[in-house]
Amino acid sequence: MTEQRQEQRQDGPQDGLQDGLQDERRDTPGAPAPEALARAWDALVATARRTVADGLVVGTSGNVSVRVGDTVLVTPSGVAYDDLGPDDAVGVDLDGRRLLGELTPTSELPMHLEIYRATTAGAVVHTHAVHATAVSTLVPELPPVHYMTSALGGPVRVAPYALYGTGELAAHMLRALRDRTACLLQNHGTVAYGDTLTQAYDRTAQLEWMCRLWLTAVSVPGRAPMLLSPDQLDEVTEKLKGYGQRK
Repeated sequence: MTEQRQEQRQDGPQDGLQDGLQDERRDTPGAPAPEALARAWDALVATARRTVADGLVVGTSGNVSVRVGDTVLVTPSGVAYDDLGPDDAVGVDLDGRRLLGELTPTSELPMHLEIYRATTAGAVVHTHAVHATAVSTLVPELPPVHYMTSALGGPVRVAPYALYGTGELAAHMLRALRDRTACLLQNHGTVAYGDTLTQAYDRTAQLEWMCRLWLTAVSVPGRAPMLLSPDQLDEVTEKLKGYGQRK
C-alpha cells in the first residue's frame, strides 16, 4: 500500500470519495448521492477482500460490482484489494461509460453489465474458486447433489469457454444464468448475483461448497453420489420461500 493511500485512509473511509463526487453530482441530474456511493464502495471493497480471505480468489483475480441507481461501482483492473481506498472508486453507467474515477475498470466489466441490464441484480461477484473451477472442466452442469441447488434457481449450468473480458463470454454467461442466480464459467470460475453484496457473496460461497461436496462424493471409488430429483428440488424451492425471519 502506498504512503499516499495510507494518508487518505486517515481522513476516514468515505471523506475522499464524497469530496470527489460533489462536482460530478452537480453535473448529473438524478445521480446517486455521494454518501450512498461512498457507503456502497466501502461495502464493495469489504466484499472483494473477503473473497481473498476466504480463498475464493488469488491475488487480483475475480471482481465485484454493486449497483447504486444507474451507477455501477466495480473493482478496478489489476489492483490488490487491500490497496483500494476511497479515491480508487470506479463507476460506470449501464453502457459502460465512465462516471467516476480514473482507474481502469475490471476487464470483466461486460459480464457485470450484461447481468444488470438483464436482471434486477443489485450486486455481482465473480471468483476463480478452486472447486467450482474444477467442476467447470468436468461437466456441463453441476449435478444436484444437495438441496441448496434450489437456492440458486436449479442445477447450476456451465457457460462454454470464451476469452475473458469478451462479449462472447458475457453472452455465454447470460444464457447459463437463465432462471438461475449463479453459473460456472468453463475453465474459468464462478458468477453469482443478488439483491445485495451479501446475497451475491453468499450464493458464491454456497456454489463453491456444493462443488466441493460433489467432487468429494465422486472421488469415492466404485460409488456414485445419489442426486435429487426435479420434484425434490421443487419441494425445496417452495419450502425456502418461508425460510428465515419474517419482518
